[in-house]
Amino acid sequence: MNFPASFLRGASSRGLRSAMLAVSLLLSGPALAQQPSPAALKMAGEIVKITGGLELFAPIVPGVVEQSRQFFVQQNPMITNDINEVAAQIRKDYESRVSEVHNKVTEIYAANLSEQELKDILAFYTSPAGKKFLVAQPKIIDESLKFAQEWANSLSDEVIGKMREGLKKKGHKL
Repeated sequence: MNFPASFLRGASSRGLRSAMLAVSLLLSGPALAQQPSPAALKMAGEIVKITGGLELFAPIVPGVVEQSRQFFVQQNPMITNDINEVAAQIRKDYESRVSEVHNKVTEIYAANLSEQELKDILAFYTSPAGKKFLVAQPKIIDESLKFAQEWANSLSDEVIGKMREGLKKKGHKL
């Protein structure tokens, strides 16, 4: 079953950054052979918390349950009330499982960064500049994404025009 990005609605930009960083760290190279120390795990957990990772993961369980609920309602509309009741119970039962994602992301941070790097990152985020960065970053990301979308639309129009022009030179009428 595919889950649309809409189930992450309400996730903060900061949390999204945290998850993207975690994924990029996971994919950027092989994991270190040794297990992270408790100190590294503690600092990594703080970084995930400070950067909003907890808020990002919160909508996952409700989103998955809702997607599944909708699937069953489409297949069996006559039992919608029972489906809703079961879905509500499952949502309650699985809420605590979000911590599995948080714990794994924390491990990923700790496995890919040294204790000193984690300490430095944590020091940055707790510094005045780091705190200001955390406050400003959602706006920076929003403005950057808006610009990138506008730029991509403009580029698309330009490329389509060039494609038509090139194909016209080859004798094609579009």
